[in-house]
Amino acid sequence: MSFVMPRLEAGGDAAFWKKVIKRTILIFLIGLFLNWWPFVKWADETLVFKPWVLPTVRKPAGCPYTWGTAAYCYRLFLCIGNRVLSQSKKSISCGFNTAAGVLAALLLGNPTDPYSLKGWFGTDIDKSILGVGHIYKGEGIAFDPEGLMSTIPAIVQVIFGYLVSDYIQKKSKTPEPQQLSFDKPGETPGGIYPMLTGLFVIGVALLVTGFCWDTVFPINKKIWTSSYVIYTTGLAIITIATMIYMIEVKSIRGGLAKFFDVFGKNPLFIFALSAFLPKGLGLLRLGDGVNPWNWLYKEVLVHIPGAKENGSLLYALCVITFMWAICYWLDKKKIYIKV
Repeated sequence: MSFVMPRLEAGGDAAFWKKVIKRTILIFLIGLFLNWWPFVKWADETLVFKPWVLPTVRKPAGCPYTWGTAAYCYRLFLCIGNRVLSQSKKSISCGFNTAAGVLAALLLGNPTDPYSLKGWFGTDIDKSILGVGHIYKGEGIAFDPEGLMSTIPAIVQVIFGYLVSDYIQKKSKTPEPQQLSFDKPGETPGGIYPMLTGLFVIGVALLVTGFCWDTVFPINKKIWTSSYVIYTTGLAIITIATMIYMIEVKSIRGGLAKFFDVFGKNPLFIFALSAFLPKGLGLLRLGDGVNPWNWLYKEVLVHIPGAKENGSLLYALCVITFMWAICYWLDKKKIYIKV
């Protein structure tokens, strides 16, 4: 967002909102397509059409709402408010939003068990607004880990990401001083090393804050608690700072860096494909619960000696390698699928 939004903003309000609304709708439709796909299902021994009846199709996950709302927040607070708000005040504003999530959970949730699948206040909101048919049931009950309420702190996390990326861009463009004398008022260090130092300090501070917050509001990925936002944002900042140091400063650009590079060139496409292929191939029966997608695991890797987790790990690595091969081919052909 920190790269794209300023460019969209420069094109004027009409161009900005046209792109934001279009992308939000497209991501929503992609999610709807993936949830409805493969349009048919097995009923005993017969394939029957899955009718387009909304109560039978799960709503798309939080991605379109997160993207669209974060873009709106950028325009309203981070762009228009840039004239009156300092960077630190923007960060404090994001922190306040996460704190509001704590208050909402404590006031609206089940006071005896507010962090369970049933006690989480967002579950009742999802049921009343979306309907039970639209909610994920993979946990054994109607509970959506990407529901409406858990999307709110995810939006805040996107804004944190924008602030961090904006910080990286601005600080890395500051010239590195040849010699710094701290007795001159107003003189500050510039360049990549102070920027990396700032990132590591911020990352560690967020990790500590997340752990402390966990004692009051538990770190919980399923409901995307604000402590989870703070903690994982700290992890992400430390990770990206480490990558900048290794790739940009130490120039470690070997085969491993190139291996991961292709994933970043078609991220949304490969994400959609990872849902499209298993659900589609799952219709082709090769035996008792076996289909072309899980054949390798069920017929080969699950029988590897030792813990069953070994076969699961190897299967995951095989899937990632398969997806990488597709991304690599697309990159070689200069095919980049964007929304």
